Amino acid sequence: MISNQHNAGAGGCQAAVSRMAELDADLDHILPSSILAPFRAKLVVGFVSLVCFARSYDGDFVFDDSEAIVNNKDLQAETPLGDLWHHDFWGSRLSSNTSHKSYRPLTVLTFRINYYLSGGFHPVSFHVVNILLHGGISVLMVDVFSVLFGGLQYTSKGRRVHLAPRASLLAALLFAVHPVHTECVAGVVGRADLLCALFFLLSFLGYCKAFRESNKEGSPSSTFWVLLSILLGAVAMLCKEQGITVLGLNAVFDILVIGKFNVLEIVQKVLHKDKSLENISMLRNGGLLFRVTLLTLGGAGMLYTRWKIMGTGPPAFTEVDNPASFADNVLVRAINYNYYYSLNAWLLLCPWWLCFDWSMGCIPLIKSVSDWRVIALAALWFCLIGLICQALYSEDGHKRRILTLGLGFLVIPFLPASNLFFRVGFVVAERVLYLPSMGYCVLLTFGFRVLSKHTKKKKLIAAVVLGILFINVLRCVVRSGQWRSEDQLFRSALSVCPLNAKVHYNIGKNLADKGNQTAAIRYYREAVRLNPKYVHAMNNLGNILKERNELQEAEELLSLAVQIQPDFAAAWMNLGIVQNSLKRFEAAEQSYRTAIKHRRKYPDCYYNLGRLYADLNRHVDALNAWRNATVLKPEHSLAWNNMIILLDNTGNLAQAEAVGREALELIPNDHSLMFSLANVLGKSQKYKESEALFLKAIKANPNAASYHGNLAVLYHRWGHLDMAKKHYEISLQLDPTAAGTKENYGLLRRKLEQMRKKDA
Repeated sequence: MISNQHNAGAGGCQAAVSRMAELDADLDHILPSSILAPFRAKLVVGFVSLVCFARSYDGDFVFDDSEAIVNNKDLQAETPLGDLWHHDFWGSRLSSNTSHKSYRPLTVLTFRINYYLSGGFHPVSFHVVNILLHGGISVLMVDVFSVLFGGLQYTSKGRRVHLAPRASLLAALLFAVHPVHTECVAGVVGRADLLCALFFLLSFLGYCKAFRESNKEGSPSSTFWVLLSILLGAVAMLCKEQGITVLGLNAVFDILVIGKFNVLEIVQKVLHKDKSLENISMLRNGGLLFRVTLLTLGGAGMLYTRWKIMGTGPPAFTEVDNPASFADNVLVRAINYNYYYSLNAWLLLCPWWLCFDWSMGCIPLIKSVSDWRVIALAALWFCLIGLICQALYSEDGHKRRILTLGLGFLVIPFLPASNLFFRVGFVVAERVLYLPSMGYCVLLTFGFRVLSKHTKKKKLIAAVVLGILFINVLRCVVRSGQWRSEDQLFRSALSVCPLNAKVHYNIGKNLADKGNQTAAIRYYREAVRLNPKYVHAMNNLGNILKERNELQEAEELLSLAVQIQPDFAAAWMNLGIVQNSLKRFEAAEQSYRTAIKHRRKYPDCYYNLGRLYADLNRHVDALNAWRNATVLKPEHSLAWNNMIILLDNTGNLAQAEAVGREALELIPNDHSLMFSLANVLGKSQKYKESEALFLKAIKANPNAASYHGNLAVLYHRWGHLDMAKKHYEISLQLDPTAAGTKENYGLLRRKLEQMRKKDA
């Protein structure tokens, strides 16, 4: 027995069910009846979704994963859990002016749990969770699409009836295999979108439970489900900001589907000042008004709470992040925003050209209506207006509902990324299409149903649908492979966005990390050519040129970088290093001081400043600088080593020993510190302790010629001449060019020869 308290009588209910069955039957040539049972349908969708993205399970941490996960201290046990509620997604304090204001504490919490359970930064566990989340979301889509296509019908026992099994299964399959989802699934930071989508769907389905037959509108049980839906919406927002839009969709669903609100009819009555307007059932429906009021108050409360937590204004994005939003002309901004919308629509329609980043010149600005790309805007709005008209004017109530809900699910979740309410930090981002793709799948499935109804070539339609599903699966598998490593990911972007300076920069950085400096220079130069204000590319290129002793060009690049961005502390420090190498000591000191002014806690800069002072024989200043470096970064091995060596060279053996012991307490397994302290102890005639440290250092790094050579000197002083001879020979085998070792070995051999002659 099927009943529905929202239909006007049993006859109306049966007619609605009959029409829906007829609509769903138009897809019977595409999907076999054997898989239409809800459990089987979910099993198929879940399996297919896992097949699409399983290839990414053993991928690395790539692109934004480094900052959001590997370098994010909020994941580590040392950071109090309470800090998650005051930090942004990247681990910065929300009150900081440099914060991106992306408040997603629940997503970061799942990263932290991943880190704890896997015992560190092991990417496999992070990727597996993402893949399973997408599978679970795809399974939930079967229920969501069943409501969108079939309406909300319950049995007398309060169980929801699946009235459109074919349409809901096809839409769920289209969602599960859409390649635009690869960034969210294969990129670990995409978990924010996955968790947001999960609680978004649970919020929607929870809202639907408020209308079961056993619940009367306004009853405590009905109110409970509405409040639970609001709570789940808040959880979705704490996973990603987009989650709050579910409250708007719940209101639209309630008004259009439950309240049967006819937009066109109301507009016409308002325009004609029809007195019957006050008789519209929706306006007299206290239950609906109560629910919409709850949703409104819930949404307002969430926004207010978020505004209070943020503490300051919106994040400060730069022109390269979103150039259209910095255009002075309002018309130019509007045209480019709409062009971005058309690109997002194209990615849903044809997800072949996918790129990890669409900024920095990837999409040149449209500056005139004569630009041929304006055609894309016209095509987008032509299609949208056509769909809106069909949703408003169609005499078929089911068609109106499906098109309206499809457009709602397409547009409303996309609004936070639209630049309409605030500036966003990207041009196009595939990750923000995860939720809007639901609406696209609704519209596409409905389109296939219409084509099937009005054509006799049903096998051709079936072949097209199955072909799209198969091609999308293959595209997902290929794209998942590209997300497994940064090298593949960055290179895959070259064919899509060859004008994107960030693509060239990331390839160059990846090559530089692998030691291929020559190739890295080529990509860095191209990044600077494409974006002459790309200070990070200038800084990295200047670093490589510095290492290759091309100091003049390195200085020019780094000087230009700090001129463009005066607070770029890393570039100031690197400029100081270059100036130091050019013997321009005063300029180098000034550059280091400027770097520290812009980044007060900068241990590496203090270390380099100490090296400058050591070169100038300003020993006290050098020691103070290195001490500052170790205070800011206790594990700064180079600073500790330099302090020990400087004190040793200046005859302050007792102080050098004290510093060495302090350093080894903090970094007990550092063989270079063992070596430096062993040298000091040897000079202090603490031979046994010195020997133990030398042997420990050699065990940690057996191929260091200097370790063997200095141990040989210790044995030489100590009178253990045979052991000295052994380690001199090992040292010379490792480094035959070591002049000091050769000389000491020669002295030892002459001494041994004299001893033999004396004995003879």
